[in-house]
This record gives sequence, C-alpha cells and structure tokens, in this order.
Amino acid sequence: MPSFRVILRISGLRPGNAPESVLSTAVDTLGSIHLVEANQLDVVRGVPQISLRFTVEAGQFDAENRQASNAGASVRHAVESVAVTGPVTVARRIRGKWLPIGGAGGL
Repeated sequence: MPSFRVILRISGLRPGNAPESVLSTAVDTLGSIHLVEANQLDVVRGVPQISLRFTVEAGQFDAENRQASNAGASVRHAVESVAVTGPVTVARRIRGKWLPIGGAGGL
C-alpha cells in the first residue's frame, strides 16, 4: 500500500478549543477515510506542526496521489474548525524519501 504524509502548520487555536483537539480532529478525520499509521506534533522554528502518516488503497499512481491530496484537504478543512492553519503539504514515500505531491515540482 502506498504511504503518504500530511503536514499542517498550526498558527493558533480557535476560541473554546483545547490544544489536544487539533491532533485528535486531524486523526479522526483522516482515520475515517484511510488507515492512519502514525501521528505526531512537532514545533518547527517555533511553529506547531502536525504530521500524520497514512496509506491509500493501491491503484494507479495518479489516482493514489489524488486520494492522498483529497485526504490532506479534508484534514485541513476539519482542523480549521478548531485552529488556524497554514497550507497543507502532502508527501508520498518513494524509495525512502518523502516527496511532495501536486503543485510545481510535485509528483
């Protein structure tokens, strides 16, 4: 099964939401679509960032990437209800490296 990763920076919490709601919302949303293999919260250059690793059903390469990209958009949309986010990054694991999908220079 192809492995992907969603990365989302968090700028702040929306009023009335606990910090742990950010990661749990992301995991619940992604888990309702695909198998979530791992999740973590990091602070990169002073900015909180969540990362979720997941798989999609094997199929055609482009279709797999579309599924992963759609999943990333769904995660961002859901997390926006509890936090202010930046753009979402979706990467695919290829030969031991995480390569961004979509956009300029993507797969």
